[in-house]
Amino acid sequence: MARRDFYEVLGVQRDADAVVLKRAYRELALKFHPDQNPDNPEAETRFKEVSEAYTVLSDPEKRMRYDRRGFEGVGGDAGFGVDLGAFTDLFDSLFGDLFGKKKAKTPGRDLRYTLELSFEEAALGTKKAITFPARVDCQTCGGSGAKGGAAGLKACTACGGKGELKVQQGFFSLSKKCMTCGGEGKVVSEACEACKGAGTIESEREFEVAIPAGTEDGSTRRVPGQGEPGRRGGPPGDLNVVVRVKPHPFFRREGEVVMCDVPVSLGQAALGAVIEVPTLDGRVEMRVPPGTQSGTLFRLRGKGSAKGGAPRGDAHVRVVVETPTNLTAKQRELLEQLQKSIAADQSPLQTGFQSKLKDS
Repeated sequence: MARRDFYEVLGVQRDADAVVLKRAYRELALKFHPDQNPDNPEAETRFKEVSEAYTVLSDPEKRMRYDRRGFEGVGGDAGFGVDLGAFTDLFDSLFGDLFGKKKAKTPGRDLRYTLELSFEEAALGTKKAITFPARVDCQTCGGSGAKGGAAGLKACTACGGKGELKVQQGFFSLSKKCMTCGGEGKVVSEACEACKGAGTIESEREFEVAIPAGTEDGSTRRVPGQGEPGRRGGPPGDLNVVVRVKPHPFFRREGEVVMCDVPVSLGQAALGAVIEVPTLDGRVEMRVPPGTQSGTLFRLRGKGSAKGGAPRGDAHVRVVVETPTNLTAKQRELLEQLQKSIAADQSPLQTGFQSKLKDS
């Protein structure tokens, strides 16, 4: 059978770099691997062809000779010129975890905790002690799952304690993870009574989590290593703290600015007044000048939220002039007299609007 160009075999351009070559090889090797295609001579042939192509093109010197002289530069065309020893090492490095040659370290499961904060706590930052359920290593058996600890483990009879089984596929000898012991090479003789052989038990864990100033509702704080323990030497999982900020009766946030609407009476707005307004630090007095219009913003410096160690933002107080309702006859009479006494230049906004309306 005529041999195909190695670049064509891998489906890559002639200037493909090492990353592209490796990705193409991995996809094709997985597709045509004998384990995936038992008793399929055509797939085995394609697998050998792909392996030879990658063995040559992944080696800079062999690739240079192939580019210059073709198949003759890498050993002629007498069959597949794969260096089986080198290829087996390469295949194990790429697919060892997939086929179980290596004992996979299993990371611990991540945990999720929903933390409810007040508006002030989220805006200014805080520390919270939280308690949550989590599995931890069984202290009775040291996490082995066996009665008596590690001494209660015995060699797996299915794999002879190696944790893997040899499988012959054509001229390849591959290793598969032993399903009996999960690749551990050891099995439990008698299960630990405390954890029923699981190696972990349910427990309550307490942890203090720091919430930075300016934390937004729905944000997540990841605490590395505070999840469930890993197995077979794997790292512990993480704790993901999801923040929920309770709505405030007065405040809302726009970045580092804290907004607050404060109602004032018609008389306070017209005559001026000193009013009490809420802030994150407690109540403060604020002066409303005479003639203040509804919607006017007043800035209180440094009374807002903080973020990232920067100085605190400002608080913006918006004055909302409240129109009185349910007037008595006397009040109505007085307001009518007041209205008649107000000159045009005392209501510049209304006068200006009426003027523009006439001109439009």
